[in-house]
Amino acid sequence: MGCGTSSATKDKKSEKALKAALVIQNWYRGYSARLKTRQRYALTIFQSIEYADEQGQLQLSNFFSFMLENYTNVPEKEPGLVTRLFGSSIQDKDRQDYLGLIEIPDSYCGPRLQFPLTFTDIDLLIEAFKQQQILHAYYVLEVLFETKKVLQQMPNFTHTNTSPSKEITICGDLHGKLDDLFLIFYKNGLPSVTNPYVFNGDFVDRGKNSMEILMILFVSFLVYPNDLHLNRGNHEDFMMNMRYGFTKEILHKYKLHGKKILQILEEVYTWLPIGTIIDNEVLVIHGGISESTDLNLLHRIERNKMRSVLMPPIPMDGDRAEKKNKLGTATVALGIRTSGSFSEQLTKQEWEQVITVFSASNYYEEGSNRGAYIRMSSGTTPRFFQYQITKATCFRPLYQRVNAIESSAIRMLKERMISRKTDLIRAFQLQDRNKSGKLSMGQWAFSMENVLGLNLPWRSLSSHLVTTDKDGNIDYMSGFQDVHIQKPVKEVQSLIETVYRYRSDLQIIFNIIDSDHSGLISMEEFRSMWKLFKSHYSVHIDDSQFDELAERMDLNKDGSIDFNEFLKAFYVVHKFDQLNKSDTKLI
Repeated sequence: MGCGTSSATKDKKSEKALKAALVIQNWYRGYSARLKTRQRYALTIFQSIEYADEQGQLQLSNFFSFMLENYTNVPEKEPGLVTRLFGSSIQDKDRQDYLGLIEIPDSYCGPRLQFPLTFTDIDLLIEAFKQQQILHAYYVLEVLFETKKVLQQMPNFTHTNTSPSKEITICGDLHGKLDDLFLIFYKNGLPSVTNPYVFNGDFVDRGKNSMEILMILFVSFLVYPNDLHLNRGNHEDFMMNMRYGFTKEILHKYKLHGKKILQILEEVYTWLPIGTIIDNEVLVIHGGISESTDLNLLHRIERNKMRSVLMPPIPMDGDRAEKKNKLGTATVALGIRTSGSFSEQLTKQEWEQVITVFSASNYYEEGSNRGAYIRMSSGTTPRFFQYQITKATCFRPLYQRVNAIESSAIRMLKERMISRKTDLIRAFQLQDRNKSGKLSMGQWAFSMENVLGLNLPWRSLSSHLVTTDKDGNIDYMSGFQDVHIQKPVKEVQSLIETVYRYRSDLQIIFNIIDSDHSGLISMEEFRSMWKLFKSHYSVHIDDSQFDELAERMDLNKDGSIDFNEFLKAFYVVHKFDQLNKSDTKLI
């Protein structure tokens, strides 16, 4: 009897332990699923805002075309403005004009390159950059001039062949993420005759080490011009650099000679090939392909005439030149045809053979995504390699990483909301017929999407953006309580929002006018560009309001405006940040 009782007790304990384990397992599965859902929503926010910014770039491109058509409205006192906008900023200067007055002091402790370059210089450069050393401006300019000279001899599409014993590695966007490039070389080996690479554009912008990446790639290209292939991406573009950080990086790292570097770099960009063709079968091109992609046309175009994806080519013979090609955005696509029109040649089955690869890990936020590269050779299936640089996040649990990504995404979304505050309130009030200050979830979500156009799951995100009462109704003004636009002077709210919303576009426009990178433009230029901008963007702001604001920003009353400082004066303040600063002061 005793043995039977003991056995039954053990069975019950085992049953309870199993049930407990199942409960814990189910809880953990649900917990993990919720974390992954939050992470997915955060990434959706990042992607939606990035896609919306790309549409903004198209609008800016159309603005420059609009300016070209209406340039007669520019004051006659500035006859050179159109040339500065649509002509080349590079004058006919040789290498000595740029390098002649630059000396390398004995105190310089960075890498010293020896021309003609060899494999040793690649290794030297990589090791120096790992130690956060800066390459002297003299060497930067030397590399740029040499790179330009070689690129000028190359066709729009470079050709390369592989074999079973000689694979080629294809890398996508790096966006200034130097650690990603180091990791690729560590895992996959440095470029060489037996280890060829294709880097498919977007080497620069966003990340803080774009110059270092560019120098490593250009030096490697000069050492192995037949085995390292560089395609132009939409960020190899001087105007995109103004918007996404590379221009600022250059002027910060090279305070004395940054302007010279920017000038020659602008021309180097225009000579980068459009794409690479591997084994006469695989096309590697930035931005992918479409049904109307015509490789015959792309083989014929004068690629050096395309200074920027945001600008039309220079007018010729009094006619407005047609924008025949626009470099794509942040992807790489591999096709299977190398001539003719894809609409005529690609079958439905062949379109599953188009691949996108992106090589910048942690692109949106630390821990947000992995990077990847492809290895392939003739007659073999491509192999994919993924990686992720982990520093601060390597010892953090998943929930902390998700919290960081989610917090950054919500922060970005709230900045988007505050830039359209007036439009959102107007949309909310149209729905709020009882003037209660509240809307149903459906009404609120409809208004948010109608104004912001981000195609986001607003119902799921509502708990992060607004407060909801016990009946499920949303206090729509609560979405603006913890964030506001800091402004330099007290002005009409709609003007403040407009300047903040379009500050990136305005900065590019004014930087184009400022051909000498002084940061100053005349009050007359300032007003003229604003009027054209307002007309094209359908901005309903009275000119007198903007004039008054501009007059106040001319602090020393010399008739010029430091427009970069002017635009930086408009920024979003988060209440949470202010609380943190207060807490810091009390410690």
